[in-house]
Amino acid sequence: MSARYAVYYAPPQDGALWRKASAWLGRDAYTGERLIRPALAGLEGMDLDALTADPSGYGFHATLKAPFELAEGVFETELLSFAQDFAADRAAFEARISPQALGAFLAFRLVGPSPEMSALAADCVRAFDPFRAPLSSFDLARRRRAPLTPEQDRRLVQWGYPYVFGDFRFHMTLTRSIHDEALRTRVLHALTAYLAAETGAHRFDGLAVFKQSDRAAPFVIIERFGFSRTNVEA
Repeated sequence: MSARYAVYYAPPQDGALWRKASAWLGRDAYTGERLIRPALAGLEGMDLDALTADPSGYGFHATLKAPFELAEGVFETELLSFAQDFAADRAAFEARISPQALGAFLAFRLVGPSPEMSALAADCVRAFDPFRAPLSSFDLARRRRAPLTPEQDRRLVQWGYPYVFGDFRFHMTLTRSIHDEALRTRVLHALTAYLAAETGAHRFDGLAVFKQSDRAAPFVIIERFGFSRTNVEA
């Protein structure tokens, strides 16, 4: 299988949210280096490598355009050039975020609705689709292991990912699925305390192109592009 790319929201590398969340996950997707995990009260003796294995491999992010192989005849340089132009035509915005449960796993989520985030995600799904190769039979089967509605299955085939548009849920994953409710609550309390200073209003000011060289490799950030457009009130 070929390399895969993804368009994700990732906080700036020099920001506290990126540093602390990446330390929790044990890996920095900008540099690829392993990080020393923080010792959080209440989680003593817990296997944090197992707890964060999946999100660590992807890097701290929120999905805007899910992982894809490049379409035939498309090159990485073209994807990056398009991403730069796309970002330059968007304006930064703020929305409130906090650590929350999303089903069985924990993630940074929006505190309330954000039309700007919904619009950004929908625009990324559409705008970057010409760069995406159709899903292989392997990837279709893998996605279909989850129960999908007929509409989600249609979107999977058309857009390469089932949870887009009305099914989009902004989340920056912090753990694997934790099916034990008491344990999930315990971990959430620890993360809420650890990330308290990064909870609340967050400035979304760019997007990043991630790359996975092969299916066994972690995702790394090739480049992050800042939003450049300034909103001018009439």
